[in-house]
Amino acid sequence: MKSSVKDKIIGISIDNSSLVDKVESSLVELLQQKKLKVGDSIPKEIELAEMLGVSRTVIREALLRLRMMGLIESKKKKGSVITNPDLFGNMSKSMNPHILDQDTLKDMFELRLVLEVGMADLLFNRIKKTDIEELRQIVENEPPVTQYHLFNIEHEIAFHGKLYEITGNNAMKKFQKMLLPIFDYVHQSGLLKKQPLFETFVSHKGLVDILDTGTVDDFRMGMRNHLENHFRRIFG
Repeated sequence: MKSSVKDKIIGISIDNSSLVDKVESSLVELLQQKKLKVGDSIPKEIELAEMLGVSRTVIREALLRLRMMGLIESKKKKGSVITNPDLFGNMSKSMNPHILDQDTLKDMFELRLVLEVGMADLLFNRIKKTDIEELRQIVENEPPVTQYHLFNIEHEIAFHGKLYEITGNNAMKKFQKMLLPIFDYVHQSGLLKKQPLFETFVSHKGLVDILDTGTVDDFRMGMRNHLENHFRRIFG
């Protein structure tokens, strides 16, 4: 049976896509082999086409993908140059809780818990007295704690956002801003088990006291306790 024109177009599209995928990977490997650094110019399209044995059209499409990923950009008089990609800028476009599946949402929820339990060493090595004072001002504006471990997005952003700032780790700060809306969404969505009653948790104020007079291990245990309700909703 003869193939229809539509079948041929579909076939060509699939083959072309596969070729561009391979060329994209080959381009990244080539740039690594040449040991190009941020700010260095990459070879021109015609040179890349000759090196990889493909058409300039394929090279152009592969380069477009690299531009969209933030790996290269065009500069006047320099052509395409290597750039430092905005990893979190690219990631934030897909970190919308309304378009992620349930498994991914739960994974992000768990990831935030693990990050906050693990930040103790960074905090204790970089915290200053002025940070303690600012944290105390933040917790003064919070309502009194109850037997329920309340989750309020505004309080979380203010308090935990300050903790991430104190770590001095820009990657963690950017990631936290993306994780909190997802955390809030999962918290209220019904994806996890019903929030249990837990009477003895460490409050934000308690965490500040530990940062002021406690140890790294004290804080690690305190944060784990502070997040206990969330862990219980995962493990039961």
